[in-house]
Amino acid sequence: MSTAAVSPARTVAPVRPGRRSIGALGILALALGTLQSVVEPALPLLQRELGVGPAEGALVANALLITGAVLAPVAGKLGDRYGGKRVLLWLMAAVSAGGLLAGLAPNLPVLLLGQILQGVMVGALPLSFILVRRHLTAGESQAAMGVVLALFTGGGIIGMSVAGPIAHGLSWQWIFVLPTVVIVAATTAVARLMPPDPPAPSGDPVDWPGVALLSATLLALMLVLVAVPGGGLPPLAVGAIVLVVAALAAGWVIVERRAATPMVDLRMLARPAMRSSIVLTFLMSIAFGMVVILLPQMFAVSADGYGFGLSTTDIGLLLLPGAIAGAVSDSVGGIAARRFGPRAVVVAGIGVTAVTMVALAVLHDAAWQLAVAKVLTAFAAGAGTTALLASTASAVATRDTGITTSLLVVTRLFGTIVGAQVGGTILAAGTGPASGAPSEAAFAVGFVVAGLASALSLVAVRATRKGITS
Repeated sequence: MSTAAVSPARTVAPVRPGRRSIGALGILALALGTLQSVVEPALPLLQRELGVGPAEGALVANALLITGAVLAPVAGKLGDRYGGKRVLLWLMAAVSAGGLLAGLAPNLPVLLLGQILQGVMVGALPLSFILVRRHLTAGESQAAMGVVLALFTGGGIIGMSVAGPIAHGLSWQWIFVLPTVVIVAATTAVARLMPPDPPAPSGDPVDWPGVALLSATLLALMLVLVAVPGGGLPPLAVGAIVLVVAALAAGWVIVERRAATPMVDLRMLARPAMRSSIVLTFLMSIAFGMVVILLPQMFAVSADGYGFGLSTTDIGLLLLPGAIAGAVSDSVGGIAARRFGPRAVVVAGIGVTAVTMVALAVLHDAAWQLAVAKVLTAFAAGAGTTALLASTASAVATRDTGITTSLLVVTRLFGTIVGAQVGGTILAAGTGPASGAPSEAAFAVGFVVAGLASALSLVAVRATRKGITS
């Protein structure tokens, strides 16, 4: 056999990241999760300090997610093309700027701008998945993706714990500044220690028209989801916005069909597995988004009535077990999908969420009941959506890992935002003019609606059973 028949360059395994580089990436994920999660327990405090109501409070919580939903697919595609590490470092610069801006915010508009810049952090997830997929073997990547999500979600544990003490001991601005300092340090370590992933070998140009149209479509859709539930827009304005979204989406489809190297291969979206994952991820995330907005508000309602009158610190402590459950569920979701199949994991998660929400509509007299509900729903939503993400990502070509996972991350965000906005709208509609607080019936309605959204997911599982790997 001729030695020329074997090319050494083709048999060399990719450089595997060492412990220090993985540790730096883990610290970065934890810090990003912390920065993302500090708003939830501090939301009632932020509303009081800024003089806004539940609907505006939901907007503060969702501003970060809006940017993430718009930029995640763009970040994933650019990471596929130019390398995950390179794009990750640029995104972290924007996140750091947003964290510092939020820490200096004197009013609501500036805080929202800071949150928008921080939302770039959502793009770190598909970029991390690119690094994991390219540096690890195929057998390791599915479980590793769950671990990456767990590290990001695990930062929520820190955020839930420190938001209250920092806000009361210093000020609410510091809950943004301190995690940002850690992000800057961790990003520097990742830049030095993480081995680079080579750009995809391609002489084809980037589909910038497709990038622009998809970003504009997602941004317009996010604005619809945020603005329309508030009921402040006239019907003609709502119709005009919907038409704009439809026109942008149609234009994007036309461009992608004609592009030589489209940003998103529409044939990939047409696959049953991808369609099923998108639909189920969206529906499962709606219920969780409602939980995110409903529970902190009920904890903060005056104890003179049905509420508990808790401080930001107490709210964070009660939500902490749920953050832990979410981190654990993300880490085991991929593993469970490999062992039991994503369909079984999804059905179990949906069932747990539906039963928990319906029960909570009746049983919410004690704070521990709400805390247990957060644990159950966080674990169920995390395990189900991670199982779908990990199984779908492992089924596509390596070159499509970034765009595939980013689309599912965006879908998860869309569902969470829809749920949060619906929950905030229900509370706003049930707020009495005299008390200034939502009624107990409004919370009960919100819990029932969340349970019904989960039940609808079971219908979707049956309708899309051919697209879910058993």
